[in-house]
Amino acid sequence: MVAMTILHLLIFSLVVTSSTARMDRIDVEEHYRRNLLANGLARTPPMGWNSWNHFSCNIDEKMIKETDDCWAEIARDNKGSLVPKKSTFPSGIKALADYVHSKGLKLGIYSDAGYFTCSKTMPGSLGHEEHDAKTFASWGIDYLKYDNCYNDASKPTVRYPVMTRALMKAGRPIFFSLCEWGDLHPALWDMNEVYAELARPGGWNDPDMLEVGNGGMTKDEYIVHFSLWAISKAPLLIGCDVRNMTKDTMEIIANKEVIAVNQDSLGVQAKKVRMEGDQEIWAGPLSGYRVVVVLLNRGPQPNSITAQWDDIGIPLQSVVEARDVWEHKTLKNHFTGSITATVNSHGCKMYVLKPVA
Repeated sequence: MVAMTILHLLIFSLVVTSSTARMDRIDVEEHYRRNLLANGLARTPPMGWNSWNHFSCNIDEKMIKETDDCWAEIARDNKGSLVPKKSTFPSGIKALADYVHSKGLKLGIYSDAGYFTCSKTMPGSLGHEEHDAKTFASWGIDYLKYDNCYNDASKPTVRYPVMTRALMKAGRPIFFSLCEWGDLHPALWDMNEVYAELARPGGWNDPDMLEVGNGGMTKDEYIVHFSLWAISKAPLLIGCDVRNMTKDTMEIIANKEVIAVNQDSLGVQAKKVRMEGDQEIWAGPLSGYRVVVVLLNRGPQPNSITAQWDDIGIPLQSVVEARDVWEHKTLKNHFTGSITATVNSHGCKMYVLKPVA
């Protein structure tokens, strides 16, 4: 997969009250998903780097792998086009995109489904969707992160599809990343299990970019963070200063075995299948009849955690081998019926289970 330099995102989810409306929405989603797949977009979760978590608005052409909010002038030009900020992007976005493409990477950009972006330092795309989509395509943009600020409380179900259609007509495949920001209470979304069922090739749920390497967590906590994003088939967007990463940070974000779980061709999001106190078990299917399981200890002390086959979707009599993807080793023993491990406080164990009998 070609590496991508892209923006932070949160996949949008809609609250629908009637079954008829839900079916209509699903039909529309499937139509758009088929178009995306035909363009080769989102067959696996995107991977890349994002400037926002670490650099916020302090970006310029030296941050050539990514642009975020704050890249444009406050006003459009006399043709109604967005204008790159001359003080920080004097060569323009097209030149930046050409440079990024010459390195075998892809470039993402930011806009908003409102009258201003969330920083209120540049215009949003509301009412200018087709014009802006054509502009982004002419610049060679590969990815659009679309935020949700300053929209006069108009419904996202009305605004977002306008940009979707505009991008589909722009003449260039552009991955569309939708962000609801705070308007639909995203902190409550984890209380609804339906969202996991919506993740598959063509569109992925996104809990936002990674905080690995930005401080404030232990190594074990960073490993938990990366593990849960990987098994959830979330976009893996590095959010730290990649020029100054520690050895631990590099080892975590560059773990090929964990990344392979995220990029698995089956494309099924793992779920939390059991929770008892501070202990959680997450699991999901992988290609080749394999299963990934994460044993998570949120408690203050090390604890023994057991995953039963009937919880994680393995036939009860199956014998499996277990690959510890963080230790990069296959366990000597085979397992029948369950697997148990001692897990550090605020830590996890992540295994790929493969049937052998």
